Amino acid sequence: MMKYRLMAPGPTPVPEDVLTEMAKPIFHHRTPAFEKIVAEVQSGLKWLYQTKNDVIVLASSGTGAMEACLSNALCTGDGVLVVNGGKFGERFGKIAKAFGLKADLIDVKWGHAVDPSVIQSKLASGDYRAVCVQASETSTGVAHPIKEISEIVRKQPNTLLIVDAITALGVVNIPTDEWDIDMVICGSQKALMLPPGLATVSVSDKAWSFIEKSNIPKFYFNLKSERKVLAQNTTAWTPAVSLMIGLKTALESMKKEGLEQMFVRHEKMATGIRGAAKAIGLKLYAPESPSHSCTAICAPEGVDSSKLVKGLRDKFNMTIADGQDDAKGKIFRIGHLGYFDMLDMVSCWAAVEKQLFDLGYKFELGKGVGEILKLM
Repeated sequence: MMKYRLMAPGPTPVPEDVLTEMAKPIFHHRTPAFEKIVAEVQSGLKWLYQTKNDVIVLASSGTGAMEACLSNALCTGDGVLVVNGGKFGERFGKIAKAFGLKADLIDVKWGHAVDPSVIQSKLASGDYRAVCVQASETSTGVAHPIKEISEIVRKQPNTLLIVDAITALGVVNIPTDEWDIDMVICGSQKALMLPPGLATVSVSDKAWSFIEKSNIPKFYFNLKSERKVLAQNTTAWTPAVSLMIGLKTALESMKKEGLEQMFVRHEKMATGIRGAAKAIGLKLYAPESPSHSCTAICAPEGVDSSKLVKGLRDKFNMTIADGQDDAKGKIFRIGHLGYFDMLDMVSCWAAVEKQLFDLGYKFELGKGVGEILKLM
């Protein structure tokens, strides 16, 4: 029997202390005990988001928060500028169209980051009520330049900046208030180190002013309703009680590590995997703007990345991710966000090397592993 190793970009491993807390007997959510949990979670999320604003917690996947941002802050027919550089940028566009919004897609070649000047040009020539972009496009391993984009959008009083930071928050520095980001989205199964099921979104004063004018129908994902009851440390609907308890514990651990230390740890793991790939002659799918959350690597010529993923699953009980759409069979993706350390990177890459070698790609075994060890 082999230990299971989860090395995908999400869901990610859950720490033992978080699992222990979540396994304790459930209690009712309309109680002082749960109100205390909500208050502590809110304090921790504000710290993580680096914001003074409320952070709404929804019982949903991150996609639910993406939908909530658009349906709550905009009106039917509003123009939305969407950076479409992967599956999740594409998803923002689909959500916008579903709600009768005019989605203008900035198509970015997969593996590349958006050029902020394109956003600036679009905003100067068009009427957009929101700009939607991923901080980390998980499907391609690309980090988009959020700081530079925020500097452009903050000058537009009638335009919101909505950032999907589902695989970026807790990995890289995203100072929400300092950068004037209006809505920042995260999901529990990423760097928050929880099972799937929670989504969080910070909302700026500017975004709340948009929300007051929104005419798009909403019921469950109603941010005004959630904000009203959050003042009493509760939730509008039945919450995911166990996940909230787990989130409290995870945030406490993150605070102990500290923001800067978290950012350094994730950068080191990402650097190690990228260096390992290059050491055995592999190319990065996003060489110019790689994400610290996950690394997308081009499969060597003659090797189907789907076979690599399947081999790691069957021979080593390890999960990494294949490419999606046109990139399926051509790239593989390794997650290094959340409850990971450098030894996890060593074991993951050792298995990757062995499987690539067995699939016919010849190189000096252990050479990539050595690059990771140099950073330890």
